[in-house]
Amino acid sequence: MAAARISHIELDEATIVWRNADIEQERRIAIFDLIEENTFRPVRAAEAGHGGPYRLRLSVEDGRLVLAISDDTGSPLEMIILGLGRFRRPIRDYFAICDSYYQAIRRATAQEIETIDMARRGVHNEAAELLLERLEGKIETDFATARRLFTLICVLHIRG
Repeated sequence: MAAARISHIELDEATIVWRNADIEQERRIAIFDLIEENTFRPVRAAEAGHGGPYRLRLSVEDGRLVLAISDDTGSPLEMIILGLGRFRRPIRDYFAICDSYYQAIRRATAQEIETIDMARRGVHNEAAELLLERLEGKIETDFATARRLFTLICVLHIRG
C-alpha cells in the first residue's frame, strides 16, 4: 500500500448527537472503503518529511471542520480547519435526498429508487468537488477519497 494514505480514521463521537441504522451503515461503509483505498497527502506534513501513512480525526468545533492529522503512531503532525459555511447547503441537500432514498427503498419501484439514487450521487459528487477545492494546497487527495470524507462530514452533522 502507498504511504500517502489514511491508515486510521476516527470521528469525534461527542459531535454526533444522533444517527439511525441507515446512517450508521453509511458511516461504516465510508470508513471501510476509505481505509481500503484512499489517497491522502497533507502538504505541510509531507514537506516536513512525513510520508505517511496518516491517522485522521474529524470533528466539528465552533462551526468548523477540524481535520487532526497524526502519523501512524499517533503523534500529531498538523491540524487543518475548514469553515463549513459553503458546505451547509450540500449537507442539507444530501440529508434530504438520502431520507427520500431510504424511504423509497422500502416503498418505491426500482425505477423511482434509481432516479433518487442518481440525484443522491449528483449531490454527493458536487459536494466532493467542493471539498477538493477547499482542501487544495492543504491536502492532496483524489475524488473517491473526497466523496467518502464528505459522507463522514455529513455524519458529524446529524441532529436528532
